[in-house]
Amino acid sequence: MAKLCNDEVAIVMIPLPAQGHLNQLLHLTRLISTYHLPLHFTGTTVHLHQARTRVQGWDPLSISNIKFHEFPTPCYENPPPNPNSTTKFPSQLMPSFHATCHLRHPITSLLRELSCSNKRVIVIYDSLIAWVLQDAPNIPNVECYSFRSLSAFTIHSWNKPNSVEENDGFLKNLPSMKDSLTLEFLEYSKVQREYRKNVSSGDLYNSCYEIEGLYLDLLSKGNSTGHKQWAIGPLNPVKPFARKESRKSSICIDWLDKQEPNSVIFVSFGTTTSLSDEEIKELAIGLEKSQQKFIWVLRDADKGDIFNGKSRKIELPKGYEERVGKRGLIVRDWAPQLEILGHVSTGGFMSHCGWNSCMESISMGVPIVAWPMHSDQPTNAFLVTEVLKIGVVLKDWAKRDELVSSVEVEKCVKRLMVSEEGDEMRKKAMELSKSVVDGGGSGKEMDSFIAHITR
Repeated sequence: MAKLCNDEVAIVMIPLPAQGHLNQLLHLTRLISTYHLPLHFTGTTVHLHQARTRVQGWDPLSISNIKFHEFPTPCYENPPPNPNSTTKFPSQLMPSFHATCHLRHPITSLLRELSCSNKRVIVIYDSLIAWVLQDAPNIPNVECYSFRSLSAFTIHSWNKPNSVEENDGFLKNLPSMKDSLTLEFLEYSKVQREYRKNVSSGDLYNSCYEIEGLYLDLLSKGNSTGHKQWAIGPLNPVKPFARKESRKSSICIDWLDKQEPNSVIFVSFGTTTSLSDEEIKELAIGLEKSQQKFIWVLRDADKGDIFNGKSRKIELPKGYEERVGKRGLIVRDWAPQLEILGHVSTGGFMSHCGWNSCMESISMGVPIVAWPMHSDQPTNAFLVTEVLKIGVVLKDWAKRDELVSSVEVEKCVKRLMVSEEGDEMRKKAMELSKSVVDGGGSGKEMDSFIAHITR
């Protein structure tokens, strides 16, 4: 790859301060770094610390052409998550989202400074933080590209265009958006959408044509603005992990090393979900009765500031860990999800179906037990189970108000881990993984995007 001139084009990354969003843009920064362009990763002080602390698969300190810009924000409320809320949406993060409006002026100053010493300044911003760029159109050599953290399938289905494909069959059975988002977040999103209209020169997707070709094409055809789009995923590292690639030893990986291939189901619901005590009890019993090996990440959802405030102490049924013994590993802190999914012993993933987790699971060839909680997760679960056919449904979104029973947990875990149907899904997931790794968008599509911005 020819080395590009560093003083012609600079790139500025602006993530939304939530783990799944921070993670995707940080991985994208890593991919762009190989093109030898100067990179500037911006954000609040606390959230940049969070992103760098939790990154997996590579060390951000090892990339010399990434400069981190930490901007302080005024104090905001930092409420704990409510595991008993009537909705699973992480409302506790909203104060930190609203606080990002204070990034407008420092980011504008950075863009003006960079515009004086570069032919072009390229801004890649999370589509949910567009309001910080309202001054960008006044800087002549700044171009802004919206990063869409959702799947193309979700965006297409939420837009509900009158397409032949939609009228043709199974898409009529898509889960409802009802109760997946709060009114406060919908209003916040509406504001960002209005600002996005004025600044965006194109869209980037953490996806690829091997996974979502039809829906990426439909989005392109339905694009009335003429904006270009690039499917540059998967953004996460896609090679199975060797021990030497891990930055530090992990109890999870040490434990997995002792298990048989495809014998372990990984249970994790991301950083925005808190299970109630009842849900935890039923899940625990279901995993125990399934008699399958498991790693269970048992932790509360993130607060707006993960480094401040106490975390809830989550209780398991009395004597539970002693009963499951060496068959189950309970992790109550941050777990190396990419390494776990990439381990040969991992044969399944019980997931909330956040798009970040879906892409990681697909790229590692691991089928999914789908338990969607909020936002785009019900639609992602539909994509995984009904379109790609590499997963089973544990929680039907139409029954979102009902408690998932231990019987249902046991049944779904066994269905994925110890049945011919589960074996077939594993085979299909591995085939999809191979096609993604061999031909995914982080190659040719990324080359196309870089060629466009350095034209």
